[in-house]
Amino acid sequence: MPRLFIGLGLLALLSLVGLTVLAFYGLLRFSSDITLNSLADPYIHGIVWFSIKQAALSALLSVVLGYLIARALYYSPQLRGRAAFLSLCLLAFVMPTLVLVTGLVALLGRNGWLSPFLGADWNLYGLQGILLAHLYLNIPFVIRAIVLQLQAIPESSWRLALQLKLSPWQRWRYMELPSVGGRLIVLAGFVFVLCFNSFAVVLALGGGPQATTLEVAIYQALKYDFNISEALVLAWLQFGIAGVLFAVLARFSSGAWLSPDTGTQRYLPTPSPWVRGVYVLLYGGAWVLLVLPILTLIVEVWGLGSGHWQSMQLLKPTLVTLGLALASAVSTVVMAYLVLIPVRQAVLARQRVYWLWEWLSLHNLVAPAMVLSVGIYIVVLRVMDLEHWGLVWVGIINTALLVPFAVQQLKPQVLQFDAQYENLVLTLKLSWRARLSVELPWLRDTLGAAGVLVLLLAMGEVSIFAIFGTEQATSLPWLIYSYASTYRLPEAALASLVLLVLCGGIVGLWEYMQVRNTKVRSIHVSH
Repeated sequence: MPRLFIGLGLLALLSLVGLTVLAFYGLLRFSSDITLNSLADPYIHGIVWFSIKQAALSALLSVVLGYLIARALYYSPQLRGRAAFLSLCLLAFVMPTLVLVTGLVALLGRNGWLSPFLGADWNLYGLQGILLAHLYLNIPFVIRAIVLQLQAIPESSWRLALQLKLSPWQRWRYMELPSVGGRLIVLAGFVFVLCFNSFAVVLALGGGPQATTLEVAIYQALKYDFNISEALVLAWLQFGIAGVLFAVLARFSSGAWLSPDTGTQRYLPTPSPWVRGVYVLLYGGAWVLLVLPILTLIVEVWGLGSGHWQSMQLLKPTLVTLGLALASAVSTVVMAYLVLIPVRQAVLARQRVYWLWEWLSLHNLVAPAMVLSVGIYIVVLRVMDLEHWGLVWVGIINTALLVPFAVQQLKPQVLQFDAQYENLVLTLKLSWRARLSVELPWLRDTLGAAGVLVLLLAMGEVSIFAIFGTEQATSLPWLIYSYASTYRLPEAALASLVLLVLCGGIVGLWEYMQVRNTKVRSIHVSH
């Protein structure tokens, strides 16, 4: 590859690693006060145990329920609203967490719609509320990932199974399980990591010290008590456990992340009537699960008078959220493309250090947002005014943490380009400008998918803002938390609905463009 490309790629990778080194310098600099005696604190033991327990339960339930619903979608392509449901799944996965929390509080909170039917002992706050929120956020991701995996089963395999008269159990054992078995394990690990690093859900629905994760405990120790020593102990624990989880996940993972393209299906075995009935029930239940919190938000907002709407200052937080998200999305996609260049070069040269370059491009998955934020916060607190520079650091850290998502989205496509066209590019001796003019159109859809994914994730970010954010320029997610924490639920619902409409509009526009581009390509091919 051109030396200019390699140099830019190494510079981008160095900047990502440098930011992580800066964070750990901050952690190490103030770690002299830490003693091993603090690790024997029963309070810390309780936090670690709860973090692992809630993540394990969330992962297990998400994968089991998501797999069952994905099978219903795959084996019943005639279900009405199937395409809309898959789009809703994408929206639910990238939905800002505090939007969901507001809907769940309005639906199942102390004065929620369904609370009177759940008994006097029902309490949303605690483990049950955290599990509900995590299931809502992660089941749609599992559904889309498994549907894509099932669609990879060749049509010829189904026809061969029909000729061999395989029973449903045999079809599942010899065709479906080899296709999705490994993916289920990877998905369970990925969901476990997401839930283990959960911040906003536990912050809003934890309900007390007995339901606190490491991320929330770090935030409370730093922001409320300014106990740097305790925050550092928790941060090192968080990093150590999350690092081991990431290493295990990376060892067994393969393939791309969630794709916006759900593909098509042509031939499938016909399930029995009672199995079709079960599929319809699962499908209908999934619709109810995904739609009810959103409908609750709409009804809560409907009850607000126009005076409340006009008195709420939503324009500035909305602009701050969009500005930060757009800047983070653009910088993330550019950084992801650049840091993949050393990976691609190592693959082309068949170097054994390929795994090292790939790990460096994904290493920010090891250090959770709160760990990275705490380290950098401690370093820059004494050298700059965070009241003026806080939003800049929000954008920088957000970009660093989102790069792995974009890298995993881009990596399969750029490696495919190299495998098919690198020799031709070398033969034609294309300049770097000519190479880009060929490569970027090839990657256009993938770059768009990565940009949309990180844009939506950036719009819902709240953990970094909790450390570096300011009251003068707050974001919509933090405004929602401020309203909800002071029991101003209708105002929180309105702010949540605004953020949800923005995210839904982006998802809808992206899905529309995908369908239109597919139709345009089919027309060109036919002509």
